[in-house]
Amino acid sequence: MNKYLFQFFSCWLLLTGLAGCKKHDAALGDPSPIIAIEDLRAIYQGTGVSLNTGNLAGAHQIIGIVVSDVQSGNMPAGTVAMQNNRRNKTRGILLAVENAAALKTGDSIVVDLNGTTLTKVNGSLKVTGLNAASVNKVSSGNVRNPITVTTALFKAKPDDYEGCLVRLFSGSITPVPVAGELYAGDKKLADNGGTMVLHTEKSASFAGKGLPASATFTGIPLMYQVDGKGDAVPVLWPRNLLDMLDASGPVYTGFPETFEFPDQSLKASYAAAVAGLKTGNWLLDQAILANTSGRDRFNPAGLQCIRMQQNLAVPGYVQMNFNVPNGASKVSLLYGAYYNDATSSFVLEYSKDDGLTWLQTGNVINNASAVAKTATFLMDITGPVRFRVKKLGLGTTNNTTINNGRLSIEDFAIYAN
Repeated sequence: MNKYLFQFFSCWLLLTGLAGCKKHDAALGDPSPIIAIEDLRAIYQGTGVSLNTGNLAGAHQIIGIVVSDVQSGNMPAGTVAMQNNRRNKTRGILLAVENAAALKTGDSIVVDLNGTTLTKVNGSLKVTGLNAASVNKVSSGNVRNPITVTTALFKAKPDDYEGCLVRLFSGSITPVPVAGELYAGDKKLADNGGTMVLHTEKSASFAGKGLPASATFTGIPLMYQVDGKGDAVPVLWPRNLLDMLDASGPVYTGFPETFEFPDQSLKASYAAAVAGLKTGNWLLDQAILANTSGRDRFNPAGLQCIRMQQNLAVPGYVQMNFNVPNGASKVSLLYGAYYNDATSSFVLEYSKDDGLTWLQTGNVINNASAVAKTATFLMDITGPVRFRVKKLGLGTTNNTTINNGRLSIEDFAIYAN
């Protein structure tokens, strides 16, 4: 009997000792006062939510950088957009705050959420009920680079990009603006991924400026009820005139060439051959149509792109065998390194004599990586013209003096002069 009593009390002492240790476990710590914007957005489930430490997992603050430009006048009234990066994810949110005019682009702020409401206003997710004391500025002049998106990507994942600073390359206004058309109002903005609305308030500082047919557009994307009713649609709010880069004439009908047609199997050899693509006949020399997901750098809306061969001592070409009629003011294309390959070097060339002679325009591009980039070439070419991408024949990669990996080319667009 004594033996069993001893075992019972030994077990009891061990368990209570463990419980005492757990109570004072310093590793558990106190809840963080800061919640990530991504987690804040996830709290909204279709109806407005009064925010407190109970539904904020013990937190009561968000931190981030102001990316809107209230001073330019092109944001919903009394609204500031802020973003932050937590867990390698950049997310944004709108703030309805009484001192919005005092918060400038690049301000680092701490926002107290206690007693505020997370709700949708005209289709956009917003924190309301903030007063001047709720927002504390920590520093100013902080620079945030835009996130590259397509209209298709924003439509597919609006919560990932709403309220952030984004950039949409080679967007086109449709229909083409008439002479003297201004930014003011709502315009249809198209890229290869689809369309969205480009919105400029009539009171914005740049509302009276001339609207380009095409440009790279930067701004704050929102899901927004344009007329204050109906379904929310994707809307890009440029902050100021500097948010429009590389303005040009309209993109040619049929472009960008996306290399989605014909099927990859019809040009699976690197040997030189002419392929009938969506825009016309192209010479693909040391280049194939490729469709390996995660390795070839086609855009999120696509399934194919061009892949150019590696380690050659001779050039490779992706070359138009036809002209566009009305010159060119700009060419843009997407490029990246295939899989884990080294970077490579390429140039853009043009011909005004039906391909007999070729001239380089712009600089050598030699920074291809696993993340696709956009190259934009501005020019002033009149009359019929054709273009080609020339991958330089540098020889075999040695990762020191020579880098000549495989190269992906996608979304080749030409803009009329």
